[in-house]
Amino acid sequence: MKMRTETDSMGQVQVPADKYWGAQTQRSFMNFKIGDILMPKEIIRSLAVVKKAAAYANCDLGCLSEEKRKLITQVCDEIMEGKLTEHFPLIVWQTGSGTQTNMNVNEVIANRAEILRGGSLDQTSRFISPNDDVNKSQSTNDVFPTAMRIAAYTLLTEETIPTLEALKDAFNAKATEFKNIVKIGRTHLMDATPLSLGSEFSAFAAQLYFGIEALKNTFPHLTQLPVGGTAVGTGLNTPKGYDTLCVKYINQYTGKNFSLAENKYEAMASHDAFVESSGALKQLAVSLTKIANDIRLLASGPRSGLGEINLPQNEPGSSIMPGKVNPTQCEALSMVCAQIIGNDTAITVAGMQGHLQLNVFMPMIAYNILTSARLLTDVFRSFHKNCVEGITPNLTNIEKNLHNSLMLVTALNPHIGYHNAAKIAQHAYKQNITLEDAAVELQLLTREQFQEWVKPEEMI
Repeated sequence: MKMRTETDSMGQVQVPADKYWGAQTQRSFMNFKIGDILMPKEIIRSLAVVKKAAAYANCDLGCLSEEKRKLITQVCDEIMEGKLTEHFPLIVWQTGSGTQTNMNVNEVIANRAEILRGGSLDQTSRFISPNDDVNKSQSTNDVFPTAMRIAAYTLLTEETIPTLEALKDAFNAKATEFKNIVKIGRTHLMDATPLSLGSEFSAFAAQLYFGIEALKNTFPHLTQLPVGGTAVGTGLNTPKGYDTLCVKYINQYTGKNFSLAENKYEAMASHDAFVESSGALKQLAVSLTKIANDIRLLASGPRSGLGEINLPQNEPGSSIMPGKVNPTQCEALSMVCAQIIGNDTAITVAGMQGHLQLNVFMPMIAYNILTSARLLTDVFRSFHKNCVEGITPNLTNIEKNLHNSLMLVTALNPHIGYHNAAKIAQHAYKQNITLEDAAVELQLLTREQFQEWVKPEEMI
């Protein structure tokens, strides 16, 4: 491999000649051989947004030449379009501030800019400095958490929430479709009083509604950007008005409505905003695990379980049992939800690790929040398309289970009292006869009275 010599404050480093990164990136690449998880592309893209906004703000305030601003923004646009992906080789498990990834972006921008203006990477000096120009008015300590917020909010609003809304709407459609199908309810996994299948599905839609609202309620905190805080939140080495101008440009490039952090010290020393948003994702994971479990219980069988709904048959379910089909979408959903809960635990622990003016678990927090958002988005889409849309009722089993249930006896409470109704249920169970026959045998009411008072469709 052909190499070139790059220099930083610690001396010379050999870098692959065909790569745009510099000495600090190469040092990190060599010193952190820990796993193979690269820094998320969303973080790289969001850092480019911040660098572009910073270049414009610095230029507007007379701190950066227009020529340099144009070159920096041209490279930032290339990064935002995903054209320079191969030049970002660093993994998540690096310095907890994300400094090496920030410098990776700075170095790529500076070196690529040199090529764009007709220069060469073999020369010792650059027209644009990674630190003095690309990183002007910035510190990793304010830039990296700003990029984290941009990346997380963008992914959550553009992909996660829309797919959640679509899944919620699908459950609402099923609730309407099934509203007149009366079935037996179950509490403690035991027979309870009737409800409609539509009501059962409406609960799933409501859970998603409240989960979506919980996630949205975290956004006022998540969208506060600490840009301009530099090293510890004071804004050292930034020109007056830089921070507000930078946020204005970030909003222009992203189409979002970010605001300047009310307290930059809080936004840099802690990452409670991510703990909050991750907590909402965990709430959704809890809800969806419950939903997945209910759906696979209702579909269990198909002949030796509840079998009250039919799921789409997408693929064979067994390598030894011919014809077996399993609730695989429910299983995939449950596994993803378990992972999201694990990611939230990691973010929670990371959130505790802010010491004095900086939390140095940022790459791990960024990786986990973005992984959770991406996994949930993908599994929502899959579960919606490959499971929920194709659910149909098994009316035969629903009717059988409904009329075979002992808990229909609850309708008799107002007429003969709880204890007499219990006698009927217990007698029917012991003798393996219907509630109606048990009531007549015990001479507690006539068949006509039973048929008048026990009407499942009136019990919902």
